[in-house]
Amino acid sequence: MTQIDKGSIDYKAEVMRKSIHLVSLSMPIIYNFISTETAILILLPITIFSVVVDFGRFFIPPVKDIIEKYFGFMMREHEKDASKKNLSGATWVFISALVSILLLPKPFFILGFFVLILADIAAALFGRRFGKHKFLAKSLEGTTAFFIVGSIIVFFTPKLGGLAMEYYLAFIAVFIGAIVENISYGWADDNLTIPLSIGLSLWGLYALFLPQFNQQLSSYLINVLFS
Repeated sequence: MTQIDKGSIDYKAEVMRKSIHLVSLSMPIIYNFISTETAILILLPITIFSVVVDFGRFFIPPVKDIIEKYFGFMMREHEKDASKKNLSGATWVFISALVSILLLPKPFFILGFFVLILADIAAALFGRRFGKHKFLAKSLEGTTAFFIVGSIIVFFTPKLGGLAMEYYLAFIAVFIGAIVENISYGWADDNLTIPLSIGLSLWGLYALFLPQFNQQLSSYLINVLFS
């Protein structure tokens, strides 16, 4: 049996890291009740601040000391590597939210971000605890947990018209997101790749199977670009 990488932090730290990750649920929940323009105005300064502080820890010792004191035990090795200067997962969540809001229709963002947070947590914790069978870059158990939780989320997130086909398309998009989460390991941050892969694949699926919504979907992007 091929050995499965269990991550660079221990399981307790992983649980704590994912628990804090739950705070990100506020993003899709709040966005559901505000305009895209307001969401961008809120997220843009927060994202810039997070990027500046995150990079700053590699150049300003006091900033590094504070972050390592309170969050260091939850940070992965590649996030601490001063030679690579990688952004932390928390910063990537803010970047991902901002980029996804700019690119995706609101219902697709909400689905993608709920899946990012809840299904990714399930994949990480279940995969690390029970993962025994190698599948692509991670474990079959973790990827299966991702898909199951993501599929449950499909039933509780907004749809454009409430058609049965929309649920089937969302299941396919979640499956694509599960594969992307798996293969993103080691070369891309899944906080960005998960919601984008789900949202963009869902947009393509709607264009193919539900073209009656094309005008409505296009209006989301037009409103963002020209508002």
